[in-house]
Amino acid sequence: MMLGHRTSRFAAVATALLAAVTAAALVSGCSKPLEGGGQGKSSLFNPANVGGLPVVDGPSGVRPDAPEPDGEVLNSDGSEADRLGLLSVNDVVEFWEQHYTEPLKGSFEPVAKIASYDSTDPLGPSICGQDLFRSPNAFFCPRADLIAWDRGSLVPTGIEFFGDVSIAAVLAHEYGHAVQAMGDIVDRSTPVIVREQQADCFAGNYIRWIAEGKSPRFELNTSDGLNRVLAAVITIRDPILTPEDQEMVEEGHGTALDRIAAFQTGFIDGIQACAAIDLAQIEASRADLPLILDDDQTQGGEAPINEQLVKMVGEIVSGIYGLDPAPAITFDATAGCPDVKATPPASYCPSSNTITVDLPGLQALGAKAGNKERVLVQGDNTAISVLTSRIALALENKRGVNLTDAEAAVRTACLTGVAQRKMVEPIKAPNGGDLVLTAGDFDEAVAGLLNNGMASSGVDGNTVPAGFTRIMAYRSGIIDPDIDGCFSRFP
Repeated sequence: MMLGHRTSRFAAVATALLAAVTAAALVSGCSKPLEGGGQGKSSLFNPANVGGLPVVDGPSGVRPDAPEPDGEVLNSDGSEADRLGLLSVNDVVEFWEQHYTEPLKGSFEPVAKIASYDSTDPLGPSICGQDLFRSPNAFFCPRADLIAWDRGSLVPTGIEFFGDVSIAAVLAHEYGHAVQAMGDIVDRSTPVIVREQQADCFAGNYIRWIAEGKSPRFELNTSDGLNRVLAAVITIRDPILTPEDQEMVEEGHGTALDRIAAFQTGFIDGIQACAAIDLAQIEASRADLPLILDDDQTQGGEAPINEQLVKMVGEIVSGIYGLDPAPAITFDATAGCPDVKATPPASYCPSSNTITVDLPGLQALGAKAGNKERVLVQGDNTAISVLTSRIALALENKRGVNLTDAEAAVRTACLTGVAQRKMVEPIKAPNGGDLVLTAGDFDEAVAGLLNNGMASSGVDGNTVPAGFTRIMAYRSGIIDPDIDGCFSRFP
């Protein structure tokens, strides 16, 4: 985020599951999930659904009655990590045996070889010509027709922080690369980002198959279980790009928003939509969002979360929403509201049209953090997106809609997306200064939506249990930045 002539700098983040977010951060968020919810205009935008499936709790992981893993893992040590890896591959193969269809050409043939290695072992074997010491990874090697995974770090860490199904999702992504080759939907000229988006998309469709209860080996609830899988998807995003990384726009794996968008496409729209992904579609999905920091944005620090910034955001977002008068902002944490309970670090009071900001709490929420701190990703826009959502509630209050039901939670996320999409260009605040969202800011908002859901919550702080739905609502506001559209989708 950039203020006036101030600059923003975002540290690069690791791209391996090894540097994972703690499970506690994902399940213990600050917002309370809402139950039920009214009907939206379609099942896709029904807050009680996830891409058309009902939101349910329940077990996630290997089924108690799952068959034994079948096949050979080259270099295996017989560990539980290798058993889970092989079970995952068995499951993905069965999925593709059922779903390999046009526009994929030819017929499905399972990958010939499966292997594992230990990235903590300096004397481990070379696989596909690679020395894999200190390389926690999973990959498809076309020339050897082989899929491999790291049993030493990647799989155990993934199990600990994201659950068994996250490993199946990672290997479904790698198997997606094999399907691309056998289905003849990519060639040497295909940009890496297209290959990666298609593979993320294929993994999303496979995970839906599990969520629908069709996998004989895994089960997945569509609340916390799916949230954990999405966290794994976010963790392996690209680092923030600088001007020296221009080629990574097409040759990288994608931002968190990119990867989630592709996963959701597969989950909702299926194999045909995945195979159709191309560079033009990816660019359209990115909606001209900033992907690379400008030269001057790499020299300074993150935008300071202070009273001046909070007031500026209040003026700018109120202007985007056409709020006149704009909601008042107070930093008196003791200010009460007869309507609703406080939702620190930012609370909206409908009767007084006032936003109360707990500045130290907002500063803590916007402090720069990432994998080293065992957080998905956090920065100034983690806090600013939450503040924006409270201003969105002022607009919803003006329009006389319910501020506490499930629709309010996702409508607020959508309106937050609308405002933030418009904030990628400089907007002058009436009292001076401007604010611009930069590369990395949207990843911070997406991670916050998954971690705590505060930017997708009603006036009482309650959210919907599915992070998938929160992020989808936010993305809908970014892709179609129309205020009335949010009220139509989430009436």
